[in-house]
Amino acid sequence: MDHEFEDIDSEGRWQNLYIEIRNQSQDCPFKVAKYPENRNRNRYRDVSPFDHSRVKLGNTENDYINASLVEMEEAQRSYILTQGPLRNTCGHFWLMIWQQKTKAVIMLNRVIEKGSEKCAQYWPTEEEPEMSFRDTRFVVRLLSECVKSYYTTRLLELQNASTGETREIYHFHYTTWPDFGVPESPASFLNFLFKVRESGSLGTDHGPAVVHCSAGIGRSGTFSLVDTCLVLMDKQKDPSSVDIKKVLLDMRKYRMGLIQTPDQLRFSYLAVLEGAKWIMGDTSVQKQWQELSREDQESVSESPPPQPAKCPSERYNGSRMLQTDEVGEAEPERRTASDVKDTDGDGCTANARKRQRDEKMSISTQKTPPKPSKPRMNDPEKKRKRARTNSDI
Repeated sequence: MDHEFEDIDSEGRWQNLYIEIRNQSQDCPFKVAKYPENRNRNRYRDVSPFDHSRVKLGNTENDYINASLVEMEEAQRSYILTQGPLRNTCGHFWLMIWQQKTKAVIMLNRVIEKGSEKCAQYWPTEEEPEMSFRDTRFVVRLLSECVKSYYTTRLLELQNASTGETREIYHFHYTTWPDFGVPESPASFLNFLFKVRESGSLGTDHGPAVVHCSAGIGRSGTFSLVDTCLVLMDKQKDPSSVDIKKVLLDMRKYRMGLIQTPDQLRFSYLAVLEGAKWIMGDTSVQKQWQELSREDQESVSESPPPQPAKCPSERYNGSRMLQTDEVGEAEPERRTASDVKDTDGDGCTANARKRQRDEKMSISTQKTPPKPSKPRMNDPEKKRKRARTNSDI
């Protein structure tokens, strides 16, 4: 595998390999996602769950949520890959976690990125330690929080208000992974991944872990691909036996567009190669990853982002018609050109190109000054003008 990586890297073939994977990926129907009643439940128009692998909500009038169950049988791993919850789907999100018996949520994005809201604030904070979702009758409480330089771990209590039953849910939040980008290093990523693994929440004793970013395909796909490949390596004790491209193509049968860029693909290979050292018995690398990740350094926060809107608390947020002020940015048709572009490298870019053309036309129209309108003449002025014209003849 080392030689394969070096060959692709030295020849600059990551773009070609990425296109090859995209062209070989299976197309499956996603009709339910396009139903009119589900339009405001999709963050992006070009990222939809396949009908055959979509997660279905139980005990609700509408069972749709933009989430896919990815089952990697050989690795005995199951993940639910989903979009960042919208303001009107937070209740559905927690209902899914309860019904699927999920033990951990792995969040790989920030709420605000590039000045845009990429995810609703669906979990409680120290300032607001409890959130209620009356549409699906769930209460979420913050039990503890541990902030590191580039990730935060939380322990949440999820309560079913209908039965009173409670469960503890881990929330692993990677806070420095840029949209369409890659983590700072394989070491920091693997340190985070192994923290998730140590919780036991990825094992078969629990329901599938919920993994999300903004669209639920790029960063989420990278996380799931690396974890699955390392599990397979551990089972076979032979790094060369794992075909990363094949594993990714298998995962793409369950959710479209996993891994969004050639850089994310290259990083996945790099992280698997680094993780293989631990698989092959070098246990010291885990301590090295922790040191290299500098997780105990004080986190350097970005410039203060706009205050994100939180999921409606103590209000119905999904099972009734939304009021105008509740829809906000959740309405996919109202996204900006940059948001359309920032969905999926595999997705439809025609909308983005059309919008860019429209913007250019709009700008050029604005630059063309309007012709000054001629002042209207009163009757005496008209008579004098006719008199001058006649004299010229």
